[in-house]
Amino acid sequence: MADYPVTPLTPPLSEQEIIRRQKLQGLIDAGQNPYEITRYDVTHHSQEVIDSFEALDGKEVSVAGRMMSRRVMGKAAFASLLDAQGNIQIHVTRDLLGEENYAAFKKLDIGDILGVKGTVFQTKTGMVSIEVTGLVLLTKSLKVLPEKFHGLVDTDLRYRQRYVDTIVNPEVRDTFRKRSKIIAAVREFLDARGYLEVDTPVLHTLEIGASARPFRTHHNALNLPMFLRIETELALKRLIVGGFERVYEVGRIFRNEGMDATHNPEFTSVETYQAYADYNEIMEMVEQLYEFVALKACGTTDVPYQGQVIHLKAPWKRITMADAVKEACGVDWTEWKSDEEARACCDARDIYVEKTAKRGDCLAALFDEYVEASLIQPTFIIDYPVDISPLAKRKPENKDLTERFEFFINGHEMGNAFSELNDPIDQRRRFEEQVAARKAQGINAEVDEDFVNALEYGMPPTGGLGFGLDRLVMLLTDSPTIRDVLLFPTMKPMGKKEEEAEDAKA
Repeated sequence: MADYPVTPLTPPLSEQEIIRRQKLQGLIDAGQNPYEITRYDVTHHSQEVIDSFEALDGKEVSVAGRMMSRRVMGKAAFASLLDAQGNIQIHVTRDLLGEENYAAFKKLDIGDILGVKGTVFQTKTGMVSIEVTGLVLLTKSLKVLPEKFHGLVDTDLRYRQRYVDTIVNPEVRDTFRKRSKIIAAVREFLDARGYLEVDTPVLHTLEIGASARPFRTHHNALNLPMFLRIETELALKRLIVGGFERVYEVGRIFRNEGMDATHNPEFTSVETYQAYADYNEIMEMVEQLYEFVALKACGTTDVPYQGQVIHLKAPWKRITMADAVKEACGVDWTEWKSDEEARACCDARDIYVEKTAKRGDCLAALFDEYVEASLIQPTFIIDYPVDISPLAKRKPENKDLTERFEFFINGHEMGNAFSELNDPIDQRRRFEEQVAARKAQGINAEVDEDFVNALEYGMPPTGGLGFGLDRLVMLLTDSPTIRDVLLFPTMKPMGKKEEEAEDAKA
């Protein structure tokens, strides 16, 4: 019997994979190619049958799913089918299915996808099941699923083969169902407050002077270098200029930077902009948003996370960056008379800063070293130095500071917001300073002239907010790493030897 189909490019097959291909070839030779089936009439799903047992008892249903286990006992067998809602048990007998069809069923493999018709009943142990009267193989699985009791536990392999991970680890499916619920709740919250959801370009023609490095590409038709966006901010603020008073975007962001437990090169952000609001109003909105989403997704504002209970109910603590640093290490940044003195303070504490670092950069470095990790419960850190806030409005009473805040939970920054700078002259000056600083580090950057042009037409006082959706999902699903909440996290491609080793682990 010919193996189906093996080409010179087919990777080496295990004994079980060869047997499965031979079974498939046998089906094809018998005119029963399962891949030729185009549809199956599904009337119910697993949990629906279980939840509606009293109404469905004794009635015929049609379900479809992947066979995850099977126990053959002579003329009868029990098997478990996995569908989108979960697992349901089926009871297959030779008497009801017929001798030939029952024999064919026993030749099926774990992982095969079946269509099943039958009547709903309850076993003596109380398990809702389906008494099978008709069964069809819809898809032949040519790969062997991970061993039943150990599952897919290798984290790298789980992330690379998420399609297997979600088959064998039901808690992973639950995480991504909750992620969808969280996104829907964010949209519901903002829509109810009159925000308009918009889409802005992913491809930009400028490498702007922001702190993140972009991914570069090339547009062939226009013969232009282009950059994947590192934020949606400037496009959304253009819309505020254009008369849309409340806008938001749930958008994919790309940053050509390092990877760790809270960073992935591509991730999802939520950015909102509200005309005639300042950062105080945005702080209140953040508290309300997190409360709302937590209640929708978890049913509580007291959320367990990695051994802690995070209390999301308002009000959250508010403290200035300067006061937080002073409390943590005794340094009062107002006593620094120059940038040189600020850098010397950091050097004395073995805290690295750039040779061109300003007072604000040094304050932020001290904050990172002494404060951030201690912010377990939700905390607003407010009033950031202007040196590190090129798009935020200065505080009227202190021109060295801006009306900016970031909020922190469990020692991690969760979002960033400010009263938006709408002075085009000041904005140009800050852009130019930022571009100069980037070029001094050997990094290319440009002033976004069109954005400055937009500000010159006039942008009303505006409060803006940006936060990482993935980190919010991590919090509400008790996930320790961002890879656990991304269906397809960025991974380094494996070489052939590595692939063989990973297949052996599975």
